[in-house]
Amino acid sequence: MKVITLREGKERSLLRHHPWVFQGSIANGKADAGETVRVQADDGRFLAWASFSPTSMIRVRAWSFDESERIDASFFERRIAQALAMRARLPVASDAVRLIHGEADGLPGLIVDRYGETLSAQFLSAGTERWKATIADLLLAATGLSRLYERSDSGVRSLEGLPAATGWLRGGGSTAVTIREHEWQLTLDVAEGHKTGFYLDQRDNRKLFADTVRHFGFQRVLNCYCYTGGFSIAALSGGARQVVSVDSSAPALVRASAHVALNGFDAGRHEALDADVNDSLRRYLKEGRSFDAIVLDPPKFAPTAAHAERAARAYKDINRLAFKLLEPGGVLFTFSCSGGIGAELFHKIVAGAGLDAGVDGFIYSRLGAAPDHPMTITFPEGEYLKGLVVLKRAA
Repeated sequence: MKVITLREGKERSLLRHHPWVFQGSIANGKADAGETVRVQADDGRFLAWASFSPTSMIRVRAWSFDESERIDASFFERRIAQALAMRARLPVASDAVRLIHGEADGLPGLIVDRYGETLSAQFLSAGTERWKATIADLLLAATGLSRLYERSDSGVRSLEGLPAATGWLRGGGSTAVTIREHEWQLTLDVAEGHKTGFYLDQRDNRKLFADTVRHFGFQRVLNCYCYTGGFSIAALSGGARQVVSVDSSAPALVRASAHVALNGFDAGRHEALDADVNDSLRRYLKEGRSFDAIVLDPPKFAPTAAHAERAARAYKDINRLAFKLLEPGGVLFTFSCSGGIGAELFHKIVAGAGLDAGVDGFIYSRLGAAPDHPMTITFPEGEYLKGLVVLKRAA
């Protein structure tokens, strides 16, 4: 077993069971991509079994902090079983669920979603790439399914020195899937959709939006960065009379309109707008339009903290415009999925946007990812999705 020795004082994160070791913390030692290594402190104390990545800034990702544990097929079988057992306890109102959530499930770099009878997985680290075939077989055995599609096309792979990889790992057939979410039906394509095919992390927030629209009787809804219209379907389900879905992806809007029909809603209640969100918000402001409820669910503006300043300006601008377009007493569901923007900073950005717009609001709720996308005590970086529900103060 190859050994990685840390610099003096750099063992503290592993002692707290944080799974990452950065390049600058390593004194000596190297291994092949994805190879299991013994990580030790400068005095030789055992710290973790981990996978090694010779090209990534995150040079080591811990598999286990138990010195007696072996990293073999049985290890991955146990971790997968533990992850599935936790999901089985959750009240997930869908036949689509995240089964493996990387570091939170003790499997750094592995994302696995179940969409009905199809699994879709991302192998994003050198360690999971090395064990890919074993993991694929174990996933199918644990779930009783026969189809596993790989979506390892995230830019994170390049940081690991790995090429993009997509296609059927096990099984085959059509990549189109229809799922049930709450009382709705939604469709996706595991070969083409974002992430592994869909945004399961917003499942419970979509339900909350439907309930909020229904409770307050909101009629005019604007869904920005709508993708395939999940929040739009929620708004229509909540009784909204008119929903505008804005996105710059024509194929996503086609699917959003198809979802309106699939769920039995009148097409006349939904407008799909292929346009830039920022430009649309400004145009609506000039036209004097207003909305009772607005959703802002933009893409990742700040993948790392280094991008935070520029991203903060972008988040502030769209939130300022949204506040101006929102009717007094209306609601704003605003989100950031940027890892470089923490919850406290996001709150400050939204507060600044309200100040610039000359409005105040009540924090109705703070939101995050659905519970099948867990964040653990020892890995706070897992909190990537932040959301605020703001009720604009009535005049």
